[in-house]
Formats: sequence, C-alpha cells, structure tokens
Amino acid sequence: MNTSATTNSQTSSLHRLTQITDGDFLLFLGKRVRHLRNLRGMTRKVVARDSAVSERHLAQLESGEGNISIVLLRRIAAALNVSLVELFAPEVEESAEKQVIHRFLERLPHHRLEDVVFRLMRDFSPGEKVRRKRIALIGLRGAGKSTLGSKLALEMRVPFIELDGEIKKDTGMPLGEIFSLYGQSGYRAIERRTLTRVLTEQECAVLSVGGGVVSEKETFDYLLSHCYTIWVKAQPEEHMSRVLAQGDFRAMAGNDQAMEDLRRILEAREPLYRQADMELDTSGSTVDQSFSRLKTTLQANWQ
Repeated sequence: MNTSATTNSQTSSLHRLTQITDGDFLLFLGKRVRHLRNLRGMTRKVVARDSAVSERHLAQLESGEGNISIVLLRRIAAALNVSLVELFAPEVEESAEKQVIHRFLERLPHHRLEDVVFRLMRDFSPGEKVRRKRIALIGLRGAGKSTLGSKLALEMRVPFIELDGEIKKDTGMPLGEIFSLYGQSGYRAIERRTLTRVLTEQECAVLSVGGGVVSEKETFDYLLSHCYTIWVKAQPEEHMSRVLAQGDFRAMAGNDQAMEDLRRILEAREPLYRQADMELDTSGSTVDQSFSRLKTTLQANWQ
C-alpha cells in the first residue's frame, strides 16, 4: 500500500473513531496500547516505569476502563516510542512481509538502525544498477584479489585497477615511503582522494583495494555505496604462504609473531569485511576453482 493510500485510510479510520461511544473508544484505546506494548516486547511494569504512570492505572487503561488524562497518555506514548497520532490511529492492513519487517525493526537495537538504513539505500536505491557496474575486491594480501580481479575484468571486458598502483601514480612514491612521510592518517586521506578520482573516471571497472580501507569508515562507506564489494578471504596460513610464494618477505622480516599478528588483524577486521555484498573463501582452492565460484556466486546474487 502506498503512502497516500495509507494516509487516506488512517484519516478515514480516525474519523470513524469520532462516531463511536466513549466506552467503545476507551476499549479501542486500551487494545491499541496493549498491542503496541506487546509489539515492542515490553512488560506492563516497564512501560509504567518509563512513563511514570502507575501499573494499576496502566492496567485499567488497557482493559478499557481507564479515563486517562492527555498528559499521562502522552507519557505512555513516549514510553512506547510512538506519537499521539500513532497511538490513536487504527492499524492499517499491511502485507505479511511489511509486518515482519516492522516487527524486526521494532526489536533492533537503536545503534543498528543506521546500518539498516545504509544497506537499504545501497541495495534498493535507483542507483543500484550503476553501483553494480563497478566491482571492488577487498581483503588482506594473499587472498587472491589481484589474480581473480584481473581474470574477472578480462571476462567482463572492463578495466582492472589496483588502487595501490593508482596511489603510487598520484603521489609518485612507493607506499612505504608515503607511510613514512605522512603516517597512517595521511595515507588514508590520499587513499580516499585516489579512490574518489578512480570511481569518478570509471563507470565500469573491477578494482582491487587494500585490506586496510575498512579502517577508515568514511572511505569504506564511500566504497560500499559506489561499488559492488566482494570480501576475498583465506585462512591466515594461506594468506602468509601466498605472500611468501610471491617473493615478498617483508611480513616476516624481524617479526617472530607475524602469524599471530595476522590472526589478530583478521579477527579485528572481520566484522567490517562482512559488510561487503559478498564473500569468497579461496582457502584450499586453485585459481580456476575460486574463479568459477566467483562467477557462479555473482550470477546468483545478481538475478
């Protein structure tokens, strides 16, 4: 049901409430308060406490026997987190799917609502088709981002872009030197500028993005909202062995705890990586096997 139809239906229903007897109105109001309280999983004792209305008075209201003042009713509405208009509004018939969504949102902690809104806007906004034209592979080194990304770009006939390489082009310096000169915060600022430039220039592309991008919320949110993101992951031992097989021994240099450090990084970043649209575990798989799963999962998610 659309918003206009819902509003018209509520207005009509509210008008009918003015035509019923006082007794019937109190019965309706009591039932409405009880329904909203149960919907939120709140006991009568909790609502009474939060509204500073006695539990006995609240029980009388819910039974249709309480001729409550508008001031106390406003307190009860606040405790139930609804407006007075919503308190008096008869329920409008909704689909089962909408009712499930409403119940889910009612029980969701307030601090998670921002994430829900972001995901809904990202996945169902008119710009979703545009977002899916750019695929970004995220995760730690050694997972297979560059190998799989280049193969995917070749098959899709779009550019393959490694963000680290673009950062080097923009600054004219190796990444290690950028970190030495500007520190972590300076590097992340450069990373954001380069990412913005690349996505502005490329309507269709496959990107390989450094695993640390998730540590900067603003940059990661920008990536999530402008690209279809895939977390490419593997077991810590495979991450390390693949990097070493490539001849890169920097991770082990002077660090006997390198593997333990890698595990801690993965554990800390995992909740952030899980915000990606899709996950691909390359553990124990050949490149061809991983690439086949990547294509199959992409096709399934995009149907």
